[in-house]
Amino acid sequence: MSAETSIRPGPGPFASGGDAAASAVSGPGRPTAAPLGEAAGPEGEDAGAAVRCTGRAVAHLLSLQTPEGWWKGDFETNVTMETEDLLLREFLGIRTAEQTRATAAWIRAKQRADGAWATHTDGPGDLSTTIEGYIALRLDGDPPDAPHMAAASRWAREHGGVARSRVFTRIWLALFGWWRWEDLPELPPEMIFLPRWMPLNLYSFSCWARQAVVPLTIVCAHRPVVPAPFAIDELHVDPARPNPPCGKAPLTSWEGVFRRLDRVLHRSRRIVPRALRRAAIRTAVGWIIERQEADGCFNGIQPPLVYSIIALRLCGYPLDHPVLSSALRAADDFTVRTRDGKRWVEACQSPVWDTSLAMIALTDAGLAPDDPALVRAADWLLTKEVRTHGDWSVRRPRLAPGGWAFGFHNRNYPDTDDTAEAALALLRVRHPQPEQVASAVHRAVTWNLGMQSKGGPWGAYDADNTSRWPARLPFCDFGEVTDPPSADVTAHVVEMLAATGRAGHPAVHRAVDWLLRHQENDGSWYGRWGVNHLYGTGAVLPALVDAGVPVGHPAVRRGVWWLTAQANPDGGWGERWESYTDPSWRGRGPSTASQTAWALLGLLAAGEHDSDAVRRGVRWLTRTQRADGTWDEPEYTGTGFPGDLPLNYHLYRLLFPLCALGRYLRANGHQDGTKPALSTHRIA
Repeated sequence: MSAETSIRPGPGPFASGGDAAASAVSGPGRPTAAPLGEAAGPEGEDAGAAVRCTGRAVAHLLSLQTPEGWWKGDFETNVTMETEDLLLREFLGIRTAEQTRATAAWIRAKQRADGAWATHTDGPGDLSTTIEGYIALRLDGDPPDAPHMAAASRWAREHGGVARSRVFTRIWLALFGWWRWEDLPELPPEMIFLPRWMPLNLYSFSCWARQAVVPLTIVCAHRPVVPAPFAIDELHVDPARPNPPCGKAPLTSWEGVFRRLDRVLHRSRRIVPRALRRAAIRTAVGWIIERQEADGCFNGIQPPLVYSIIALRLCGYPLDHPVLSSALRAADDFTVRTRDGKRWVEACQSPVWDTSLAMIALTDAGLAPDDPALVRAADWLLTKEVRTHGDWSVRRPRLAPGGWAFGFHNRNYPDTDDTAEAALALLRVRHPQPEQVASAVHRAVTWNLGMQSKGGPWGAYDADNTSRWPARLPFCDFGEVTDPPSADVTAHVVEMLAATGRAGHPAVHRAVDWLLRHQENDGSWYGRWGVNHLYGTGAVLPALVDAGVPVGHPAVRRGVWWLTAQANPDGGWGERWESYTDPSWRGRGPSTASQTAWALLGLLAAGEHDSDAVRRGVRWLTRTQRADGTWDEPEYTGTGFPGDLPLNYHLYRLLFPLCALGRYLRANGHQDGTKPALSTHRIA
């Protein structure tokens, strides 16, 4: 993410209009954005406030570093994580009263006034989340006629009841006889034998989907039912007809085709040779176990973890078997305890991502590159380099491994985004063994270059994972099931390549061309892994400039215009998560620290360091900072599945503002980039 560490060439192939384009930065051809009002104070006061704010943020961030050198913020999603953790333990017979009580307290605190549960702060009620949250409270003994429970069940019925919930929710209900297995889409384990050239083969799914689908084929083949602890008739619109028939989709539609295919699969269940099914299940079990990580998890994600535990248990693995016992320890490690006694569950853990961003933020803020905190972080990052082949090599069998993953132990699933940020972070550090860092960065560059998709962009975990078939399956209603390229990931890889002197590389040219072609009509870029157009635009503008695109290029100016026009009256920026499904929310929402920082990073990269919009944004950050050096941000500004899975990275509210403040000060001459300007603020 560094503009400072990039090697910038001359105008190169991305220049547009030569001197005329460059003059557009401040000349009459520059687009006029919506007025923001007059600056509220002299630049000196703004800079002084920014220095003090940055110092507090640096001190707070350094205080969060572990002795081993890494950082990790909490990773919050929604109450389905907690409910499914409790249902897993109920299914296995290991749920405790204390776990249930502490988890239910967390879930109760998340209930909306109308009785529903949302998937993110201030979001609308979500049917599946409400059904699962309700069941979790029933497990803790809340009676159905209690006011908050009656409100929840009434809301669920008004929105279609269990029959309209997503497939994954109904699978959990089927485990306890609350739903008929026969009324779920069929997912035969024999799909593991499909060759890779066929549609719907396992590797046409994204890594997170395939890691969940394989164990679920085993679960759906066994169709287990354990005694339900209570009835849930109140969650059905009509308990006598819990699954009313829905209208037939026309055969000429994809939905109609796949519904009929599902009926064929249901009928074929009776005639599949037993030997074939046993072989498929045996192969699936081996596939799962082969991908178990060192910490016992599977892909470092909670859903594949719980489904794999259930699948292996159904195949006869005892709870004290090393595979299952380590998986259950991983499930425990995903739990978070609050100071007031509540318990919740992370869907994932992000130490590599958080550590890389923390290193970039601290060096942006002026921390010396040989500071012990940075050296410790670099040492830890180097131990997490992935040097083995994983599922990514199915599409790139000749590519040498080298890169980083998201979590503590993900040797099967490094990703291009973490690899780019980790390499950028390591480039910031003056390490006592520079050759070790240089070798790791070289492997990262080689691997990321090899993972480029057709046309120039990058996906996160796989190359060219763009099949349209998996999303058409009736089973796949739970979110994104492929890993197509995105502007934000592509931008981060371009930054890494530019920072290592490869701005003129043909791969960068193809990537920049792709980014320019995928700019939205309004001047923004879509953000796949962060909310949303603020994230995408804040990522792409620094990458374009690092790659040699002049700040006067029309695409850069359109991006600047869009960012400036989206600023809130208070000076900050925000975008509601609903922008993924409702374009009217694009770039609109209450100001947040992380999204304000993303906008500032884009504007600063485009040469707007002395603009009114930047000064007002910096002023918003300095005005809203907490006394301890961080910011409040209950809003969810991260994304798992666009439109389906909002994420709240608890460190985003600190890391990105620190990057933006540091770059603002540097751009305005308040740091020389060589001295630890903020070392007096450090906490030992």
